[in-house]
Amino acid sequence: MDGSLEQATMRRVAWRLVPFICLLYFIAFIDRVNIGFAALTMNKDLGFSSAVFGFGAGVFFFGYFLFEVPSNIILEKVGARLWIARVMITWGIISGAFAFITGETSFYILRFLLGAAEAGFFPGIILYLSYWFPARYRAGVVSLFMAAAPISVVLGSPISSALLEMDGILGLKGWQWMFIIEAIPAVVLGVVVLFYMTDRPEKAKWLPDDQRDWLVAQMSEERALKQPTAKHGLVSGLADIRVLALALVYFGTSAGLYTLGIWAPQIIKSFGLSTMTVGLLNAVPPTIAVIAMIWWARHSDRTGERTWHVVIACLAAAVGLVLAGGASSVAAVIAALSLVNVGISAAKPPLWAMPTMFLSGSAAAVGIATINSVGNLGGFVGPWMIGWIKDRTGGFTGGLIVVAALLVLSAVVSLVVARSGRRAEDGRAVAR
Repeated sequence: MDGSLEQATMRRVAWRLVPFICLLYFIAFIDRVNIGFAALTMNKDLGFSSAVFGFGAGVFFFGYFLFEVPSNIILEKVGARLWIARVMITWGIISGAFAFITGETSFYILRFLLGAAEAGFFPGIILYLSYWFPARYRAGVVSLFMAAAPISVVLGSPISSALLEMDGILGLKGWQWMFIIEAIPAVVLGVVVLFYMTDRPEKAKWLPDDQRDWLVAQMSEERALKQPTAKHGLVSGLADIRVLALALVYFGTSAGLYTLGIWAPQIIKSFGLSTMTVGLLNAVPPTIAVIAMIWWARHSDRTGERTWHVVIACLAAAVGLVLAGGASSVAAVIAALSLVNVGISAAKPPLWAMPTMFLSGSAAAVGIATINSVGNLGGFVGPWMIGWIKDRTGGFTGGLIVVAALLVLSAVVSLVVARSGRRAEDGRAVAR
């Protein structure tokens, strides 16, 4: 009876929450990386060099870094419903304002403000999922949520390319129309969040009584089991060495992710293709990545293994970046970018299943936000290094190799974290 109740409960919770939060992240990721498509025409219109564009694209993560931890603390205090709505509405308004940038200064300011506005969304959702899904389901659920990022590239690439063709309508450039139109869903969905999201299982009136009681009891039991070893306070979430190590792991994966999101269209276009063709080809690698990520995450949940699932994926992405740097044909570069997409996408769900294994309460909120905010600084370093090196060498190869090295470092740190964790467990066993 308990087994069937568990299955029915988790199925109902998953269908209620996962498609909706996937839609939210889909819109978030489009608004975060559509600058990569805008650059195909905007850079020329505004006179931006590769270095200027790379730095401006990365400035997003300074705002993100500064406001990430405070944002997640507020979310835990006021509830996900109110705070996620605030995040989405403000980032939608700022994203639309990109249509009116006039030069480097306004570009930098708006990218910083967009990062500040969106801070707290991703770690907030990761924390939110930990309220609703027991640990044994978490990597699989996170993989479905995170699949929205590559799917946004799959669908967003041709959409963004088509919007660039609106050049001249009502006196606006195509990239201006792209920013305006793609900002609207964030504002609309921000309002929908207020009426659709439920903060905690205890408040889920859409669950039958027996399912709600089972889920509340299950999550309470899980928190109680973590109580002797898990850290709970604000300072604990910031000071835990494992949090800082996982932030370094995430740094490499973020550098790879945003190198793809921001520079992949220009890497593909360097082979002399049309904007629409670039949009269609750019959708191929993330299509493959979605399938691989979900399978890899479920395999991680099934085996209960996290570390090697992160390590192997990071190394695969690093190899793909090196191959992309040396690719001499469109087919070769798409194949290499597919390997990068698969590796980066597959690394993230098992990585995000790790923090809540040793953190709970306020420490989980702070720890998850710390990993995401510090780690996402890789989203500045990767795109900026690509642009800076490209201006000096005339090609993408050097920058791609630098990002590949960061992913190798992520793999090494993952192994170190796992080894130190085993030593700590052995020490506790001896003490008992």
